Amino acid sequence: MTPLIEIRNLTKAYQTGDGPFVALHDINLEIYRGEFLGVTGKSGAGKTTLLNMI
Repeated sequence: MTPLIEIRNLTKAYQTGDGPFVALHDINLEIYRGEFLGVTGKSGAGKTTLLNMI
């Protein structure tokens, strides 16, 4: 079965005054038809960044 959403090796970094800040590193994900996904984590963990990139 082919995934509806497939993410491979996703990395997102932001430039800061102290250098790059890596918000997401090497994320791999497959979501298939009929599946539900919950994204949880503490504040600043990268949840919104991940969902915006999808």
